[in-house]
This record gives sequence, C-alpha cells and structure tokens, in this order.
Amino acid sequence: MANQLALPTLDSLRSSVPPDVNVQAIASQWFSTFAEAMQSKNITAVIDLLVDDVFWRDMLSLTWDFHTFQSIPSVKTFLTDQLPLFTLSSFKLREDLVELQRPYPDIAWIQAFFDFETTVGIASGVFRLVPLADGSWKAHTIFTNLENLKGFPEQNGPRRDYQPNHGKWAVKRAREIECIDEEPSVVVVGGGQSGLDVAARLKMLGMKTLVVEKNERIGDNWRKRYAALCLHDPVWYDHMPYIPFPTSWPVYTPALKLADWLESYAHSMELDVWTSATVMSVIPGTKGKKWSVTVQRPDKGERTFEVNHVVFSLGFGSGMGRIPDIPGQDNFKGQILHSSHHNLATDHAGKKVVVVGACTSAHDICADYVENGVDVTMVQRSPSYIMSTKEGMPRLMAIFWEGGPPTDVADRVNASYPNSLLKLIHQRVTKDIADADKEILDGLRKRGFKTTLGDDDSGFLLMAWNKGGGYYLDVGASQMIIDGKIKLKSDGPISRFTQTGLLFEDGSTLDADVVVFATGYADARHAYRALLPESLHDKLYPIWGLDKEGELNSVWREVGGRSKNAELNGIWCMMGNLALCRFHSKHIALQIKSYEEGIFGTRYQ
Repeated sequence: MANQLALPTLDSLRSSVPPDVNVQAIASQWFSTFAEAMQSKNITAVIDLLVDDVFWRDMLSLTWDFHTFQSIPSVKTFLTDQLPLFTLSSFKLREDLVELQRPYPDIAWIQAFFDFETTVGIASGVFRLVPLADGSWKAHTIFTNLENLKGFPEQNGPRRDYQPNHGKWAVKRAREIECIDEEPSVVVVGGGQSGLDVAARLKMLGMKTLVVEKNERIGDNWRKRYAALCLHDPVWYDHMPYIPFPTSWPVYTPALKLADWLESYAHSMELDVWTSATVMSVIPGTKGKKWSVTVQRPDKGERTFEVNHVVFSLGFGSGMGRIPDIPGQDNFKGQILHSSHHNLATDHAGKKVVVVGACTSAHDICADYVENGVDVTMVQRSPSYIMSTKEGMPRLMAIFWEGGPPTDVADRVNASYPNSLLKLIHQRVTKDIADADKEILDGLRKRGFKTTLGDDDSGFLLMAWNKGGGYYLDVGASQMIIDGKIKLKSDGPISRFTQTGLLFEDGSTLDADVVVFATGYADARHAYRALLPESLHDKLYPIWGLDKEGELNSVWREVGGRSKNAELNGIWCMMGNLALCRFHSKHIALQIKSYEEGIFGTRYQ
C-alpha cells in the first residue's frame, strides 16, 4: 500500500478548481452531512464522503490511542469497531478556520477545523476536501483529537485562584514542594522540557505531580552540554504550554538561554521539583498503587512514593551517549569522549581533535573548534542530509513563523498530516530546498562530503522519526567545510585506534590528541531497564521509530503496549523537541487524568 501512495494532484483527480469556488458553502455542506452521519453512526454515509485513498488520523478521541488509518477499507474497519462505543454530539464547523489552500499549482484542498464531543471528551478535528471530476468535494484527510475531558477543565483562566495571599505563599510553596501535606499522584523522572511540560499539564488538571531531576538545577540538561549548542528550530515552533516566549526572543535559542528559561518556567508555573535527586528504583507497588518509586537526595535521605503513574521524561537515549565499539581504544594515548560530555572548545586548545560523526552535534562542535583556533577534522562515516536554515525553515515551518497562525492552531494543522502523507509533501519541499541550497551542496560534494536527500528523498522528517538524527540544519558549519577550515575525512570506515589516532580500512591514518564521538544516543529503553525490575525488561515495547501505520512507537503513551492488563501500565514515555512536548504533554495528562477518574476507555488494537 505504501508504495502506491500519491499526492491528490488535480491531474490524478481529473479535476480543477473553479475561480469562483464558494469555499464556505462546500465545507459547510460536506460537514453537515459528515456530522449527521457520525452522530447517527451511519458508517456507509461517512465512507461516501471520503476519497478511496483517504487518511484518518486519531489521537485519543475515538481510539484512546494514536492511530492512522489509510484507505477506505481501513477507515471502514475502524469506524465499524469504534463508533458503537461512543456517543458523539455537538459537531460545529469553525467557520473562521476554513480556507482554500494551494500548496503547489497542481494541488488544491479546502482545509477546515471543527469541534465535537464524545461520551467523555471534548474534541477537535481538521479535514481537507479535494475536488473530484464530477464537481463534488470529498475528504482526503481527517484528523480527530482529544482536547479536554468533560467535567475536568484545566484550572486556569476563569478557574484560577481568586483568593488573596498575604504572607503565606512562600511557606505554602515550600510545603507543596516537599510533599508534606499531600503525596504526589504522579512522579515524573527528569526535569527537562518534557518533564516540565507534562507536570504543568497535570497541575492544570488538578493532579499533584513531583518532578525528580538528578542535576543541581533545572535547565542543567541544556546548561551542561557543549557551550556552542543552539536550537536550530525557530522560536515560534518552540513555545512551552501556558507561557510563550517573549516577542523579543531570538529566532534560534542558545542552550544557556533556554536553560535559564526552563528554570524560570518551573518557578512561574509553581511546579513541585526536587533537584539533586535520583530515582533509585521503580517497582510494582504494595499499598494499593501500581508503582513504588524510591527517591534519594544527598541531604535528605530516601523517600518512597506509592503512585499509579510514573512518567519517564529523559530525552533521546536518556542522555546516554552511544560510542561505536572500535578496537584499540585502550591503546590510544589521547582522550576519548562522547559529545554529551564535551563542553568548551578551549579545553582542547593546541591539540589535534577528531570528531567522529557528521550530523548536528558534530557540525556544531567542529565549528566551535574552528572559531577557537583548534585544529579539527570531521570523520564522516555515512551520508548526511544537509539543509540550510535560511532556505529550509521558512519553507518547512511556514505555520510556525512570524505572522503565522496562533500556536494552538498551528499545532493541530501540523498534527493533522499523517506521516505517510507528510513524506509525500516533503519529497517536493526537499527538492525545492535542495535547489535553493545548490551552491552549498555542490561545495560540500567537491570537498568529498557525502550528502543524501533522506529516506526516499523526503528530507529529514523520517530520519528524525526513525532514528532521531542523520541530518544537519546548516547555520554556518557547511561553509567551514567548503572552505577547508573544518577538515574532512570521508573516504572509508575506521578500522581501529592506534596509539596516536585512528587507522582506516584503506590503510590511511589520522593523528589525534582528542577523539569526540558525535554518534547519537543509546536505546531509550536503557533508562527504564535501569530502574524497573529485571522481570519487566522484556515487557518494554520499542520507543521511537515509526510503526506500520506511521505513528511513533510508545511515545506519549504507556510503554508496555495496548493491552488493558499490560504489566507496564502506568509507566509512560514523554520525549521530543519543545514543540512535540508542548502538544503531546496534554495527551499524556489527559490519559492519566482519565485513568484516575475511571473514564479511560480501551486502547484500539
């Protein structure tokens, strides 16, 4: 099926768009029929509104899980199985969010937002209608998403605390942070953006949550990384829940600046955080709760919490660097380190440095070495996708850019594209970016740098989803390679270490005093196995990477699969960049709240 997927071009649809098309009337008529069919559970009528190769993506609202159904037979099976389980109502078209879009001259669709309610939830949706040869319009894409739970609104806005507090706030907060008067319902392991986001979401749903962070300060997961680190995603994409960045914030955030923001965010949101604290174990509970979590603090000893939910928020590979097993490391007289332990380029002043790897961290670190006068050579082992932020970001991030839609609208537009469809779109966008970046790409190839356009020429999207790397979004290091300031070796695999450097399989050598491995991170499940009993290790499902439907494995859900009686129920995975954490932290919070209130349904298999 995947090989047959194609964009709904006007040629393939044998259609056109009249210049006087009444977009509102078409969307309204289609939606009226759709709403009636969904509420009456008339599956045949719903199917009649869809094109044969339709995509329907659902996040929790109709499946209590993340699913993408592609083609009429798949959607029909999903609706047949799930519609009887829900009472659907209150369908309403968002007339202010209906528009004709022309992403390319040969593609046209009407995109529209809508709201609806399920038995227990308040939900939203997005649909895209394409024109057919007979003049009708049918849905090519439908997205349905759980937004809130009936009867359990977030405690903000009109539901904020209206009572004045005269001199009692500091004592109250100190007691809350120490969990003196109330123990947590949820323990979050890790206080980076993912942990803080989900803690903030849970707090707004009235759930006592404790964040356990091993570092001395919130933000140290960014503060202690290499000094040259800077986000390559634009600020409009990176807002956190409830508190957006100021309008004066730079487009690309330095890591140290982000670290301070995370610290201030935890304080402003009044999140209960223990720093310099280590989770020692997560074992099955014995006091009526699912899990027993033991936390160690050097100054206050151990404390054990009995909870139903533990959210692992430890980032890609849990911050544990992956170093290839290259023979001879013990014989090397220099220093070997992973990029996660690299700090300042000046630490290696006057030395020859080799950086193994050719993706984001490798480029950033090499550029920093050059700017500090350190001799550095990049060793490229496999092709990398290169895209300049100047040409790529405005094309890929148009909805997350100055003048774009509100963040909540942009998030839902972004999520409404199933990854298999997004791949087809990105194949076109990637070509456009590569054409605009021709001078840089040609220059790199002349230096011997190996480039790729990504999986099936779709850019970095699937590379990010499948392995969390393989690309560099260029902010200047590519020109340093072209100019020879960053030396490059890309002509063969490494054979072994020698006493003075590296020996390659073709017999060539490379002298080095320092070898930095910018080679990614370990399996995310390593952190879970370090805390869970050994008897549960084989119950962990894969984390990250796309499943057969094109959805990420386990992320933003429980890590033990979809069974209601899975042994790892209540063990959650929260990870991703700032944008993913902002959007999907709500999904985890809604699931946990649903469990605690006894209204969680059954995950659709």
